Amino acid sequence: MVKNYIIALDQGTTSSRAVIFNKQGKIVGIKSAPFRQIYPRPGWIEHDPEEILESQISVLREVLKDSNVSPEEVHCIGITNQRETIILWDRNTGKPVYNGIVWQCRRTAGYCDQLKEAGLESIIQEKTGLVIDAYFSATKLKWLLDNVEGARKRAEAGELLAGTIDTWLIWNLTGGKVHATDYSNASRTMLYNINELKWDEELLKEFDIPACILPEVVKSSGILGETAENIVGCKIPISGVAGDQQSALFGQGCFEVGLAKNTYGTGCFILMNIGNKPIKSTNNLLTTIAWDIGNGVEYALEGSVFIGGASIQWLRDGLKIIDSAPQADIDAEKVSDTDGLYIVPAFTGLGAPYWDPYARGLIIGITRGTKREHIIRATLESIAYQTRDVFEAMRADSGIELKSLQVDGGVSVSPFGMQFQADILGIPVNRPVITETTALGAAFLAGLGTGVWKDRNELKDILVQEKTFIPLMDEKTKENKYAGWKRAVERAMNWAKE
Repeated sequence: MVKNYIIALDQGTTSSRAVIFNKQGKIVGIKSAPFRQIYPRPGWIEHDPEEILESQISVLREVLKDSNVSPEEVHCIGITNQRETIILWDRNTGKPVYNGIVWQCRRTAGYCDQLKEAGLESIIQEKTGLVIDAYFSATKLKWLLDNVEGARKRAEAGELLAGTIDTWLIWNLTGGKVHATDYSNASRTMLYNINELKWDEELLKEFDIPACILPEVVKSSGILGETAENIVGCKIPISGVAGDQQSALFGQGCFEVGLAKNTYGTGCFILMNIGNKPIKSTNNLLTTIAWDIGNGVEYALEGSVFIGGASIQWLRDGLKIIDSAPQADIDAEKVSDTDGLYIVPAFTGLGAPYWDPYARGLIIGITRGTKREHIIRATLESIAYQTRDVFEAMRADSGIELKSLQVDGGVSVSPFGMQFQADILGIPVNRPVITETTALGAAFLAGLGTGVWKDRNELKDILVQEKTFIPLMDEKTKENKYAGWKRAVERAMNWAKE
């Protein structure tokens, strides 16, 4: 049977998806299933690993059936995943010893403060490219070993295995034959040395994590195993793996140094390709491994904005001044500007490049003339301003002048939002025809790993822009508006610190 299709498994924070692509990069079928978010205590977030696995296999089977595609027609599978979420399971039974601890979980924030007080920030940044934060996997894994009864003893005896979501899926999909992760996911654990490309012995000792429980680190593209026959009835090569943001960077065609993308989800994840040498950030960005497709490791600078599309949800569900996200666009256009109003949506603190957990949301510049349309417009504009904050840090760290920005995610469909983004950055903003860029990246990596496409040049032919937003704002207006934003941010910072 002719193998015409590539499947991407996109395991996200709130749902598992399966997307079938043909060799022209067109979507043939897509299926999604939500799963539970578990909140045992305030600030704690968990997922049931077996529920994640069940939902992922279920959508894989359903999308094949609904698209009338036979498993024998599938060339290969690529996996992309929510990053940093960690699972610990029994090597023999395959049963998790506890729920997965999610990337958003803050239970280890106090321990992270201890690490900072012990002066470990610079050594961790030097080795891993990351800042010390509960976001990353290392402190979560230590918590599991310290708090699940018998876990440390069993881990040291080699009875347990650990891994991020990609590793958990690979292990289960291959019937327990392959315990692996790729470079991009390993680089998010705070245990992996991104310069020497190995699990770092000094960090493993610091976190008291036995090396024997960690997966082998492999390239992001290339066959690493096959699905067990009981998954879909035949063996299919698994040949692409990347964390979701790196996968989106690849799916947006950011193959060259200086190309960047922004995914506008709940927050915003902005990544820029910096080539084959890591750059140590002096502006509070993360240095992360983008991928290795067989030509050596390539790196990216990353900045995470905590509140992006979530601020539009706040307008709808919190303030109740819009009925739907598209309405925000319509209402924002009803006024010519915000009349000097700024909103800093620091609802959970500020992410990159500020990293201020004590910042809080702020509306400033209110006058008697302020209307709901000004508030709506200022909220949309805040997303673009936060993106520029990250780009200013990227420029300072890399010395690279960005030529354009690739966009995807919820807010990228907003014509007003994307035009203002182009204006405030002063560069073109490109929105692609295929918006499922995270899944597309995983499919591209898998297809390259099995010869569906021979190189990245072939992939460029698939990537078509749906619309390019050209900056229209004059330089003086742009800089005055941005200066006002910076002043507003200053007033929002450090608010909740006692």
